Amino acid sequence: MPLCGEDVRGRTTSHRIKRGMAIVPENLRLYAPMTVLENLEMGAYLQNGGTREDFERVYELFPLLYERRSQLAGTLSGGEQQMVAMGRALMAKPKLLLMDEPSMGLAPILVERSFEIIKQVHEAGVAMLIVEQNANVSLSIADRGYVLSTG
Repeated sequence: MPLCGEDVRGRTTSHRIKRGMAIVPENLRLYAPMTVLENLEMGAYLQNGGTREDFERVYELFPLLYERRSQLAGTLSGGEQQMVAMGRALMAKPKLLLMDEPSMGLAPILVERSFEIIKQVHEAGVAMLIVEQNANVSLSIADRGYVLSTG
């Protein structure tokens, strides 16, 4: 799979991240005993910890994360954890963001807000590949969509 002209198949995760790929996995995989701020810092680890502007960008998209920056990630609600996972991925300054089921387990109002943010991130120039069962909301913001009917 080429990423910015380079075949990144078989490359390490850290190499892919350095090249501009980030992921928000289905199960979020937050560092539960760490704070929101520490989780965001982990997303920027390969980018020298992130700049003030990087944090400001994430906090602008997710103002609640600023308020909760000292709270342990494992104590957040599902929607708040989704925000941390997305924010952590964005701290890596991705060119390509992979998202697996970003609406899973979220209340309908949070699904709508999540997809508004996804659209904003895409409009800011980040390519996105989203796997999502909620076809209606996904296709409403997609440049292209592929629907698998069985499997």
